[in-house]
Amino acid sequence: MTVRERRKGSLDKEGLFGSGKRGRRRNGGWYNCCVFGGVSGLCILALLLTFNLLLVLATFIWSSDIDSYLQNWGRPGSGTEGLAWYPTDFTRDVLPIPCHSHNDYWRRVPLFSALRAGCISVESDVWLFDNELYVGHNTASLQRNRTFQSLYVNPLVQILEQQNPRTDFYNGTDHGVFDVDSGQTVTLLIDVKTGGAETWPWVLKQLEPLRERGWLSFMQDGEVHIRPVTVVGTGNTPFDILTANSTYRDAFFDAPLETMWEPRRGAPGTTDWPSGSSSDPLDSSSDSDSEENPTSPSDTQDLGQGLSGTTPDSQFTPLNSYYASVSFGQSVGRIWRGRLNPKQIRIIRGQIRGAHRRGLKVRYWDLPAWPLGMRNHVWDVLIREGVDILNVDDLRGVSKIAW
Repeated sequence: MTVRERRKGSLDKEGLFGSGKRGRRRNGGWYNCCVFGGVSGLCILALLLTFNLLLVLATFIWSSDIDSYLQNWGRPGSGTEGLAWYPTDFTRDVLPIPCHSHNDYWRRVPLFSALRAGCISVESDVWLFDNELYVGHNTASLQRNRTFQSLYVNPLVQILEQQNPRTDFYNGTDHGVFDVDSGQTVTLLIDVKTGGAETWPWVLKQLEPLRERGWLSFMQDGEVHIRPVTVVGTGNTPFDILTANSTYRDAFFDAPLETMWEPRRGAPGTTDWPSGSSSDPLDSSSDSDSEENPTSPSDTQDLGQGLSGTTPDSQFTPLNSYYASVSFGQSVGRIWRGRLNPKQIRIIRGQIRGAHRRGLKVRYWDLPAWPLGMRNHVWDVLIREGVDILNVDDLRGVSKIAW
């Protein structure tokens, strides 16, 4: 074998050997790249998850929940002893929204929690015992210090006194609760639980601090004057006693919405009426049998919302009523598949149409609260169809709605 052949064989071996080494190195590089890429990806994912968790925790810690403004309420040294504290900037950035604080007295801080959320209406259940009006859902929840005056009348007086200071620069009395909308009235819905004939005079008597300062909406000589607080009686509030004075009153009735359904005028196929209503409630001929079956207010006392002290001839107008209300479940019915059906929407539209034609504000109570998707759907439909006030329990939820 010549020198050239030996050298060529040696080069071939070196080339084969070198080629195998580079192949092994190339295979090892792909493996290391995959391992390094996987570990890096997991580390990035872990960092993202950790960052997201920190953001969630920060939201809970530093969120501007409405309750955070009230966490020191009533504590010694906080300036809130006796429900007397109401800083001038409490509603500075609060936008009034058309919501009603249902069972407001259940909240940790009645009245103020609702106002902080922007609600323009609150509800107080009152019971007459020992010549005093107590506030609670039932008799088991009544306490001596939780009275109509201590929880609602006196705080409203204090709020409005600070909103209407007597100074060298201002001496007015027409500013309402909300700084951003001083003309917005707050509706105080009083649900009378004990006998209406006995309880209602005490309600009117305890409203005197607001009345004497000119802060109650009133009707006088056929004209309604809106003031910072509008009182509406519901439950066993007697319609006949409330309307006894035909020239002046500073409280209004919660009328029965279920009697006000009417079709869209001129629309074909709208002559049929919802079940439970045999004829147009606006037609005076529908009461033609009232003489054959007379009903006096004494026969209808303490029958509940919209019925107490009424007769078939009772007429509900802005001069005697403010709300027109009804139980959503009883009037509209159960919701199936999480959505209102066309018949239910037709009932809602007809009732809203009838109430608005009378000049009254529509309110549905007993709204579904769960599941939240269905609740929000009902809220959206009611607002879209023209309901004036949304009856709510969840103040936080309603304050986040894009109104």
